[in-house]
Amino acid sequence: MILPLFLLAACASPAPQFIGAQRHDITLDGIRFAVFQKATEAEVIRLGYLTRSQRAPVPELMVAAVERTTGCRVIPNSLRSRIPGDTGEARVALRCDSG
Repeated sequence: MILPLFLLAACASPAPQFIGAQRHDITLDGIRFAVFQKATEAEVIRLGYLTRSQRAPVPELMVAAVERTTGCRVIPNSLRSRIPGDTGEARVALRCDSG
């Protein structure tokens, strides 16, 4: 019964607004992330299970994952989760140089 939950946790599909977005996968500090970028917004999903004590660095790692994979800067204080305090998914606004 637990195996299906672990399999689902390993999958990442974007929110409806990010369907068709470019997907990037990255591992930082041993934590895997899927980043979906659409124009100047991104959704980042943490893959895998973490205990409560392991979750503290995740918001900063989410920002780093987005910036490293998209080449854009995350606009400060734009990290938002649909569930406050959740470290499983978040959305950010991006500033991308057209350079």
